[in-house]
Amino acid sequence: MKINNAFILCAGFGKRLNPLTLKKPKPLLQIKNQTILEDCINTIIKLKVENIFLNTFYLSEQIIDFFKNKNFSVKINIIEDGKEILDTGGGILNLINHSDCEDFFVFNPDTIWNENYVSEINDMQKYYFQNKLNNILLLVNKKLSFDNNLEGDFELEDNIIKQSFEKNFIYTGCQILNKNLFNEYEVENFSIAKIWNKLLMKQQLNGFESINKFQHLTNLEIFKKLKGS
Repeated sequence: MKINNAFILCAGFGKRLNPLTLKKPKPLLQIKNQTILEDCINTIIKLKVENIFLNTFYLSEQIIDFFKNKNFSVKINIIEDGKEILDTGGGILNLINHSDCEDFFVFNPDTIWNENYVSEINDMQKYYFQNKLNNILLLVNKKLSFDNNLEGDFELEDNIIKQSFEKNFIYTGCQILNKNLFNEYEVENFSIAKIWNKLLMKQQLNGFESINKFQHLTNLEIFKKLKGS
């Protein structure tokens, strides 16, 4: 089996990168003469998906204009959050309602994605279907983080994500989800962590370990360091 749809979350305000994001949405910031959104899309294309859906809210007109001059080899659908920002959970559910997919990738574009991730994301996808899962998150040990001050989110043991005092693993910003996880929710402002926490309590939140160096636009200082690296 294969996943044919990917969602990219592009609606956020990017406040941690002010003043750069006061006039430009975070996905359109550039590292090495290319936007981080393009890095994300090009990585997804290598996964051979058929459709990309991305949500917008803050400075959405700039993201819409960006695609007018681009010709990617995959269909890209732009879905606006609406009158208010929907956060990660509400944004994903809104994208689900505009697509016909059962299982889908979700990407945060503030990670610097590249072709080194393709094989392990494909391995994660294989693991997801072989084990008949409805969720899996790509995690990385914080020792591999470019930002040495970035704290971990979870612990990972035998592909099961756990909350513990020691949080050695960071969520990379890539996950696979099934739409049934959202059955009891409405399109409104809520975080995907609401669903994660329910799964954590049941020990049903799954993880897959990345071994790539993790580069993430944590804040303005890290962004400047990444541009100079």
